[in-house]
Amino acid sequence: MNNAIIYEFPLNEKIRVFIRLEHLFNQFIYFTANPNMNDKRAAISVLLDIMSIFKRTDIRSEVLKELTRQNTILKKIANSEGVNKIKLQAILDQLEDITKKLHGLSEKMNGANSKKALLQNIAQRSSIPGGSCSFDIPEFHYWLSQDDEHCIKDLETWSKPFMNVNTAITYILNFIRGSCSPEPQTATAGFFQIALDQNQPFQLISVQIDKSLPYYAEISGGKHRCNIRFMEINPENGSPVQSLQDIHFSLTRCLF
Repeated sequence: MNNAIIYEFPLNEKIRVFIRLEHLFNQFIYFTANPNMNDKRAAISVLLDIMSIFKRTDIRSEVLKELTRQNTILKKIANSEGVNKIKLQAILDQLEDITKKLHGLSEKMNGANSKKALLQNIAQRSSIPGGSCSFDIPEFHYWLSQDDEHCIKDLETWSKPFMNVNTAITYILNFIRGSCSPEPQTATAGFFQIALDQNQPFQLISVQIDKSLPYYAEISGGKHRCNIRFMEINPENGSPVQSLQDIHFSLTRCLF
């Protein structure tokens, strides 16, 4: 489905955190591409969210474990019939390069950034609605007023420790998303239930539905069973309700 909306549902906490970071890194890259003053504000806000996740979780360690696991899987299938050995070796070489870069990072990735007085002040004021106004943090107002080249250089410096992790997370999620092919399914009266084999390392559920359909997918459950409900907006009161129509969609149970 080229003209589709994709809804993803992570089946464990590790993948949940990886997807959240992917979401934040994509925003950060977007806001730093051609920043005006509002883009700079947004980039700082996203960067602080990224740093907050790194402070709570040992992301570097989790990413390295996942890279090692994927490396093991790839090496197991290396001698399987029909495998393109040249392409597989190129993937393994890329994986090894990413792993080496992560090993070269300091375990205290947020150490240098967390000591930046400006970022600390912004983080402290962010809990207050509108708390980063010019009269709240004049230093931030001064920084935002600097030319774009100066601000971009600062943003690159502050985000640099995290970008290799972003590369690794992108690699991991792309590997998982491409591990299985989508299958056509039908949700009877807007409902579909998935039973997952407990012996298979499912990581992610992906639902694709045509953009032209007036429904969205609401996915719930866990690593053994998931429910998909296709919701539509009640025109009378604007609230979401489960559709009573049979809805065709594509489902991918992502392994590895």
